[in-house]
Amino acid sequence: MTTTSKVSTDCDYGKIGKQFSYLDIPHSGNESAWGLVRFPICVIKNGQGPTLLITGGSHGDEYEGPIALQKLAREIDANDIQGQIIILPALNSPAVRAATRVSPIDGVNMNRAFPGREDGSVSQILAHYVTNVILPSVDVVIDIHSGGKTLKFVPFACIHKLADPILQAKSRALLRAFDAPYCLELEEIDNRGMLDTTVEEAGKIFLATELGGGGSSTLETISIAERGIRRALCHLGLVKDKQESASLNASAYSLWETSSPGSYIHSNTDGLFEMLVELGQEVRLGEAIAQVHSISKIDTDPVVYRAKRDGIVIGRHHPGLIRQGDFLALIAGRETDEN
Repeated sequence: MTTTSKVSTDCDYGKIGKQFSYLDIPHSGNESAWGLVRFPICVIKNGQGPTLLITGGSHGDEYEGPIALQKLAREIDANDIQGQIIILPALNSPAVRAATRVSPIDGVNMNRAFPGREDGSVSQILAHYVTNVILPSVDVVIDIHSGGKTLKFVPFACIHKLADPILQAKSRALLRAFDAPYCLELEEIDNRGMLDTTVEEAGKIFLATELGGGGSSTLETISIAERGIRRALCHLGLVKDKQESASLNASAYSLWETSSPGSYIHSNTDGLFEMLVELGQEVRLGEAIAQVHSISKIDTDPVVYRAKRDGIVIGRHHPGLIRQGDFLALIAGRETDEN
């Protein structure tokens, strides 16, 4: 596809084998007048099969994606696949370097920059390139996220509820194959500008994860990412693994949703944040799940926040301080329609 993008690369998407390269965007700043912003990329191609784009580091304080995808890029051999895998382990590499959610270069949240702008800021230019150069040849996208510095989640993989029943069924099959501890049909607060929405509007399969958080990673969360990606590769027919294939239909599976009213809870107050239940804990409508204490008025009772629905606590605010308007907790319920 012809594009006037400012992105340049020596990566050849039609070449058989494994390539490590960069997507380069010119950037003239105080520290480098004729500089480039470099986004690492690995492309692995062999034989006939689907094309999978896997991304991580869309937010720079989420580490499971960059770590798991770098390991995958180094370990997988082109002779072991049938199709193509495109790996962007640090979709927002300036943010990954700075350990920030948004890019320190332009202040843009990469997962709100799609479909991008060819004449925009660095993040918008990259989003435009991914949308117009990479995505047209892609069949499936997997985007690895975690909670970053401000959120914590039970480890889950997620898809969205889609109008197309065929695409919905394919998405659910991939979700089941990924086999995260929790499988979720996630209702976004605002899906505008997301990679998710761009992929789904193009009629392609999209799966994301939220694996822990708190601004770090763990052995468990990285292992979930690595194993899930390997199972996805097997499910899609990109790799053949008899042992993994045998386990794809054997795992326990239950589907959760956040589309019911009351799933998202936000704080109405500033103060010291205290969670009263654990992540993954079952709660009932009206049960106290958190409270916020005044910082300065020690004789004032804390403001108590209660569950607005039955379900499990799947996500929570992480820092010890909370502000009015901050996300406080996410409660998921069992999805009754799994067909």
